[in-house]
Order: sequence, then structure tokens, then C-alpha cells
Amino acid sequence: MKNKILITASLIIFLLPMALQAQLRKIDYIPFKRGEKLKYIAYYDSYVTGHVNAGEGIFEIKKENKQIANRNTMHVVVNWYTLGAFNLFFKVRDRYETYIDEEAIYPWLFIRRVQEGGYKLSHDVTFNHYNNTTYYKDNKSGYTNTQSVPPNLQDIISVLYYARTWDISDAKVGDHIPLQFCLDDTVFTTNLYYTGKQTISTSAGKFKCIVIKPQVLMGNVFDTEFPMTLWITDDKNHIPVMGQSEVLIGTVKMELIKYSGLKYPLTSKIK
Repeated sequence: MKNKILITASLIIFLLPMALQAQLRKIDYIPFKRGEKLKYIAYYDSYVTGHVNAGEGIFEIKKENKQIANRNTMHVVVNWYTLGAFNLFFKVRDRYETYIDEEAIYPWLFIRRVQEGGYKLSHDVTFNHYNNTTYYKDNKSGYTNTQSVPPNLQDIISVLYYARTWDISDAKVGDHIPLQFCLDDTVFTTNLYYTGKQTISTSAGKFKCIVIKPQVLMGNVFDTEFPMTLWITDDKNHIPVMGQSEVLIGTVKMELIKYSGLKYPLTSKIK
């Protein structure tokens, strides 16, 4: 009897990791790889300021492969910073890091370091996709929170990479996918809508694009439900080449200016 118990316990210990792995999803179409680097410039337009270059942002998938929870990850680092005169009255130096599961395309660890004017944040979120919980820590105040969350939850950076995995080859105008992500210890739900195709010109060239619109919460910043438009390359890479958002006063625009380390040929670019 004792031997049977030991054998059963051994089998459970051996099979449990396999059972846990089986619970995790697998994304078939992944349009990016380690080494991809995208650089953007942000503009601000209003009747008060005119056209102003506000800042730049770099999205980079590091070449390293760090294992978390016995899973391979893609380490994404995003740096946003203001330019020129903006630094005089509102200097921004923001850094975000996310470790995205290379098969499931959701995060295991999210790091947020924000410096905007005199405002500073230092937050970490650890994700446990085996039991659908997150552990949030505010490094400045020491506040922590562990909570149950929806399956396959994203952070605000990994959700952008997950959205790129949407296969729109057979999509019809009006088709959409739901997205769930967290910011600190708050979970948000939105939808991403496909609205057609368009050719646009950017500093990085002329591209055939897929046009999508995220649904946002109306409030202090947005007074319409769909103020944002995103233009994504109509090829296997699904790179965001331009984003535009109407805010209460003026328009914010983000435009691709440099790219490298792409997974597939950039067939959407018009020579």
C-alpha cells in the first residue's frame, strides 16, 4: 500500500508541470521576433500651439531569452521621452518593460517607471497565468495587491503585441476582437475594430495599411468612443506605422520613423 502511495505521488509530481503547461494557450501567428526595433515620433496639433514635435518612443524586443515560470519570454523595452521645448515645462522620461511569453503572447512580468514633470511612478506587476492572478507592487509607497484576474490578461505594452497577432486576412469591415489589459491593479476591457484598408505616407516611407480603431472610455481625455485610428502594415509584420488620436484640445499623432530586425519582408512598403 505504501509503495502504491509513493508511486501515485511521484506520478502527480511528474505530471503536474505538464498539466499546467497544457492550460496555457498557444498563438499560431506571431508577426515579430527578438531583435525587432521600432522608433516613433509623436506630434501635437492644436489651434493654440500649431504643429509641435512632442517626443520620441522606441519599442525594442531584446535579443535575450529570460525564462520565467519555466517559459521562454520576449523582453520588450519601451522608452518614451519629450523633445526640445517640451522638456522646459513638462519633461517626460518613461520606461516600460514587459516579459511576454513567446508562445502565449501575454506577460509574466511588467515593469513601469514613469517620470513626467515632478510626477514619478515605480510599479511592478507579476502575472500568474496558471491560476489567473496578479501581484501588484508600488515600490514607492510599499502598497501591494494580489487579485484574481481574467484569463490571458495583458499589460498596456504586451496588449499592443498581442493585437498584432490578429489575422485580418479574411476580416470584414466591422469585425472586432476583445482585449483585456491591466494598468497597475485595475483591469480594463476594450474592443479593436477593423475599418478597412488605406495607403499612407510617413517619414519611413509609403505603406499599404490595415486601418483599425480601438474603443476607449469616454471621460476627461476622450469625448468620443472611437477617437483613435491606427494604421498597421498590410503584410505579415503588422507594424503600426501611424496612430492618431483626437483629444479634447487638438490631435496627437504617432509616426514610424525607423525600423529594423523585422521577422518578415516589408512587402507593404511602396517603393
